[in-house]
Amino acid sequence: MMWSIPKLQPTRALKRIAVLTSGGDAPGMNAAVRAVVRTALERGIEVFGVQKGFSGLVQGKLEPMDRSSVANILHRGGTILKTDRCDEFRQPSVRRKVAEDLRARGIEALVVIGGDGSFTGAHLLEQETGLPVIGIPGTIDNDVYGTDETIGFDTAVNTALEAIDRIRDTATSHERTFLIEVMGRSAGFIAAAVGIAGGAEIVLLADSTMPLDAICATLKSSEERGKFSSLIVVAEGDDPNRTPNLTKALNERGFQARAAILGHIQRGGSPSGHDRVLASVLGASAVDHLLAGQSNVMVGISAGAIVSVPLAKVVGTKKPMSNDYIELATVLAT
Repeated sequence: MMWSIPKLQPTRALKRIAVLTSGGDAPGMNAAVRAVVRTALERGIEVFGVQKGFSGLVQGKLEPMDRSSVANILHRGGTILKTDRCDEFRQPSVRRKVAEDLRARGIEALVVIGGDGSFTGAHLLEQETGLPVIGIPGTIDNDVYGTDETIGFDTAVNTALEAIDRIRDTATSHERTFLIEVMGRSAGFIAAAVGIAGGAEIVLLADSTMPLDAICATLKSSEERGKFSSLIVVAEGDDPNRTPNLTKALNERGFQARAAILGHIQRGGSPSGHDRVLASVLGASAVDHLLAGQSNVMVGISAGAIVSVPLAKVVGTKKPMSNDYIELATVLAT
């Protein structure tokens, strides 16, 4: 949880910046906002907070922030700046108007805390208008290319794991199979992590092609070893009926199967210590990277060090996930 922070030399003078949170909320976003605000103030920079993400930019909802604005938010989930998805910001004319409005307010750079979609908007804003932007990866999905970790992922895994441990008790008591659906969209990072940590017999990612016969064979093999309760972790994917349909199919095959869809409980709650430190380090680093003349980049984590990655590469590349984690979950469950 200790990362190597580069010592950057300031090459750019900034008097005023803005910060926003965008996309799905993630535990630790408040810690990142706090770090941006307090680091900037320490460097002699005024900070404005944008309410409701890119929607707030379009509507001009900016308010000055000081140290007291971010007092006692380190432990709070969600985001005090609120968040929103803004289709209007997809229009180049709207982005140009936003840049004009920001410059009219004396704002010289923008910090965006969010995921891949948020970084797409940030990248286009600088590319088209020249307004410096910098991204901080904040999403429970951990699916942002160029960083080993995203703010909120650790907390989401722990939240899901706590639920899975409780469900395991019920599964054991009733000798049932539970299918537990976790968030993560088409990415399987949460599913893989909680599958290993929760001792799941099977982990199904969004693109899993494991046939029903193979799933049944795995469950039957567990029963033959005297294990009459099982957990199947399912990544949500794009099909909302995936978990209910699979549960029904297993019941039709004679298994006592039940579904537990964890849903949005994985997004909320107080961030873990890991996420608080990660958010604080990345928030402070974002300000220092701006002062060092960098922009149109994301600050992230790679091999234990803070790195900057061009947003053009971040938004244009899918983050890979090794099948090694799924294989490990299978080996450890047998």
